[in-house]
Amino acid sequence: MTTVYDCSSREDREDGLAAAASAVRAGRVVVIPTDTVYGIGCDAFSSSGVQSLLAAKGRGPDMPVGVLVGSWATVDGLVLSVPQAARNLIEAFWPGDLSIVLPHAPSLAWDLGNTNGTVMLRMPLHPVALELLREVGPMAVSSANRTGQPAPATADEARAQLGGSVAVYLDGGPCGDPIPSTIVDLTGEEPVLLREGAVPIAAVSEALGAEVRSAR
Repeated sequence: MTTVYDCSSREDREDGLAAAASAVRAGRVVVIPTDTVYGIGCDAFSSSGVQSLLAAKGRGPDMPVGVLVGSWATVDGLVLSVPQAARNLIEAFWPGDLSIVLPHAPSLAWDLGNTNGTVMLRMPLHPVALELLREVGPMAVSSANRTGQPAPATADEARAQLGGSVAVYLDGGPCGDPIPSTIVDLTGEEPVLLREGAVPIAAVSEALGAEVRSAR
């Protein structure tokens, strides 16, 4: 059964967050508002949850899922190490619209898809998302759309695409222009811009104190 909660109502928001947390802990998927687009997410350490997420989107493990965190400190337990470049970007843009790719800690028991030993991390700037993340821990999250369809800016748009494949929809109102996050790869010797989104490449270069090259 799918339930939609209006997070503009205090009571509905509390009920929705509790229902979403329960669903995530049970390995089910939920839809949450973020500062970029609406996302579909699950417990990052639940293989069945990630499989359900990918099935809802209609895509395979060749397109791995990123991870959202609720605090800066969470990152240290998820990656092999946090280089100074990553700390500079975190301080400059988190919470916000920047995703960072780093080698993940080899001891972690998760399956986010074909990641080649890396993980894409972001801390969103949205109170509903942050509250849920701080309650349940890191979540595997992707845009709440069927693969090839537009990323949703509202819960209704997400529900129109994903329907009953999602246990709980948290409606936090419109996200504004559905612009994806900027993605910076820090797995090599030099930073590489994989996607320019809400944060312009010039701002990334300024935060790092060096010009960042684009992968394209």
